[in-house]
Amino acid sequence: MQGKKVVTFGEIMLRLSPPGHQRFVQAAAFDAIYGGGEANVAVSLANYGLDAYFVSKVPAHEIGQGAINALRRFGVNTEYVLRGGARLGIYFCENGASQRPSKVIYDRAGSSISQVEPGEFDWERIFEGATWFHFTGITPAISDQAAAVTLEALKAAKARNVKVSMDLNYRKKLWTPEKAKRVMTELMEYVDVVIANEEDAEKVFGIKAGQSDVTKGELHEEGYKEVARELVRRFGVEQVAITLRESLSASDNNWSGMLYDGREFYQSAKYSIHIVDRVGGGDSFCGGLIYALISGMDAASAVEFAAAASCLKQTIPGDFNQVSADEVKLLMKGDASGRVQR
Repeated sequence: MQGKKVVTFGEIMLRLSPPGHQRFVQAAAFDAIYGGGEANVAVSLANYGLDAYFVSKVPAHEIGQGAINALRRFGVNTEYVLRGGARLGIYFCENGASQRPSKVIYDRAGSSISQVEPGEFDWERIFEGATWFHFTGITPAISDQAAAVTLEALKAAKARNVKVSMDLNYRKKLWTPEKAKRVMTELMEYVDVVIANEEDAEKVFGIKAGQSDVTKGELHEEGYKEVARELVRRFGVEQVAITLRESLSASDNNWSGMLYDGREFYQSAKYSIHIVDRVGGGDSFCGGLIYALISGMDAASAVEFAAAASCLKQTIPGDFNQVSADEVKLLMKGDASGRVQR
């Protein structure tokens, strides 16, 4: 799959977590790693053998370089990452357990990527030879400038006939549903593949899955089919993928995915996961889906690969999905025993 260039654009952040399952208030130290929606997708794609490029802006100091080094370690190309600005965004993540949910606290205001301006990135050069472009709804939510640059990137991508995917990813701490709807509706004109979870479509576009209650872990399959149909009808996208999480507790989830191609629905196997780290679960689904579609899998196989990939991610600490395509395919074939491989 070398030679298949995929570009992702967004913010990479420093993640600080109390060791194990400690609470923020009891921690005497924090584990430091890096992650962010589009960066996580780039790592997945690099692990699968694609030429993954991450585009962003980080400060020109050692913490910014640490973020770059974290991506380079897994084979992500960072040549288009700009240096400048005052700071790298930070988020604190407390890992939940059983009935205690995980918690996230953001400290990202004024980050380098939030201050970027149209014209800073050479999108013509960035998309030269590219097959696919991926972004999330987090990036245009960071700031009005970041939203303008996202639109600039999308126009450049479509001018080169680059396929575009978008993870809707609504974040209430970054913007209101009203602003999200206004901004994302304009961006949707350029999107081919939409990925969403059980709440995104409702929060951003007012499209609700009937008879589902995520707080009770109750999902209604037919309701999500209506969400997918409406997204295709309203925006003319080619495909809609929906991740389906049934939260039994912070420690145990049921997980699956659905893909709609405008004609047929394809449902993946359902996985019962004992959660190690759920952060990046949706990103790993996106990475798996992009890889599967680029590599020529049919729709049914693509959603199976995406669901299996994201199942494995949630057993791995950190934001990045550090698995190979062969490991994902083994799970796809039904080997979910977890037996030692010798």
